[in-house]
Amino acid sequence: MKKSTVKIAMYLNYFVFAILLNSVGIVILKAQKNYGVDELQASVLEAYKDLPIAIVSFLIASFLPRLGYKKAMLIGLALVSVACISMYFGNSFDMAKVLFATVGVSFALIKVSVYSLIGTITENQQEHNSLMSSIEGLFMIGIALAYFLFPAFNSDANPDAWLNVYWLLAGISLLSFGFLFFTKFENQNEIPGVDLADDFKEMFKLFAKLLTIVFVISAFLFVMIEQGIMSWLPTFNSKVLHLPENISIMMASILAISLAVGRLLAGVITKRVNWIWVLSFCIVAAMLIVIFVLPKTVGLEVKEINSLGDIPIIGFAFPLVGLFIAPIYPLLNSVVLSALPKKLHSSMTGLIVVFSALGGTLGSRVIGYLFKNEGPENAFYYTLIPMSLLLISFFILKKLTAKS
Repeated sequence: MKKSTVKIAMYLNYFVFAILLNSVGIVILKAQKNYGVDELQASVLEAYKDLPIAIVSFLIASFLPRLGYKKAMLIGLALVSVACISMYFGNSFDMAKVLFATVGVSFALIKVSVYSLIGTITENQQEHNSLMSSIEGLFMIGIALAYFLFPAFNSDANPDAWLNVYWLLAGISLLSFGFLFFTKFENQNEIPGVDLADDFKEMFKLFAKLLTIVFVISAFLFVMIEQGIMSWLPTFNSKVLHLPENISIMMASILAISLAVGRLLAGVITKRVNWIWVLSFCIVAAMLIVIFVLPKTVGLEVKEINSLGDIPIIGFAFPLVGLFIAPIYPLLNSVVLSALPKKLHSSMTGLIVVFSALGGTLGSRVIGYLFKNEGPENAFYYTLIPMSLLLISFFILKKLTAKS
C-alpha cells in the first residue's frame, strides 16, 4: 500500500463530501424561498444529514475493517451519485431530506474509513496531527467551493436552475469513484481486529474511560458551534445584512476559507507548539470575536449591494471566527486517537462521528430555534456558552492524555 496514493484517495473523497455535506446551509436558505418552509422546519435538514451519520457510524465502525475501507468508500460514493441525480428530478423539500440522509449514510462510511487509515500510515503524534489537520483543511476548501458553485447555477429567471449543480456533483462523485476503484489500497494484514463481537465490546469499553467521555463531549460542543454558525450564516447574511441571495451565499464562503486556512496552518504550527496552547489561544480569540465584532456586524447599516465589493469591511469580520475555531476539531481527534492503540482507532472513530453528528444536529436546530424566537441578530451570541465549556475541557483532556 503506497502511502502517497492512499493520501490522495483520502483527500479526494473528503473533498467531494465537503461540498455535499456543507451545502446544507445553502439548501436551508433555498428551502425557505423555493419550498415555503420556515426557519425551524428548514433546520430539520441538518438532522437528516447528521443522524444517519451517527447511527451508521455506530453500527458499522467495528464492521468496516472486515468489509475493507476501500469497499466502504466506494459504496458511499456510489450512493451519493444516485442521490444527487434524484435531487435534480425530485425538486422538493422531501427529496432534499432524502438527499441529505443519503449523504449522511455515505459520509459515515467515508469518515470512519479515512480516520482509521490515518493511524495506519503515520508513525507518531506529530505526523498524525499534521495529516489530520491537512485533510480537514482540504475539507474546508471544498466547503468554500460550494459557496461559489451553487450561486454559479442560480438564475433569477428560473428558480429551479440551481438544481443543475447536482449533475456536476454526481459527476465529481463518479470521478472519485473511478480513481478509488483503480487504486491499490489495502491488504487484509493491515486490517485490525480479529472478531466483530470483540470489536463492539471494545467500543463500549471505551465509554468506561474518562478520556473518552470528556473527549466526546468536547467533540459534541465543537461541532455544535461550527455547524450552527456554518448552516445559518447564509440566512444571517440575508436577513440581518439584507444581502441578495447569491451574495449571502458567497459571503458565507469567508467562514469556510478561514476554516481551511486555520486547519492548514495548524498542521504546521503543531509541529512546533504544544496542542494545548494552540487550542486555548484559538478558543479565546473566537470568543473575543463574538463579544466585540459580532455587535458591530449586527449594527451595520447596509445600503444597496450589488457585489461583494459593496459590503463594508466590518461585514467580512465575523466569518473570520473560522480561522480560530478551525484547528480545534482535527487536533482534538488527533490527540485522542494518538493516545489509543491503533486497533481501537476504528471503534473510537465511530464514537467521534456519532457525537460529532449529534452536535451538528443540535447546533443547527438550536440556532434555527434562536433565529425564529430570539431574532437572527441575537442567535450567534449563544455560541459563547459551548465555547466556554470547550476551554475547560481542553485542560482536562491535556491531563488525561498525559496519563495515557
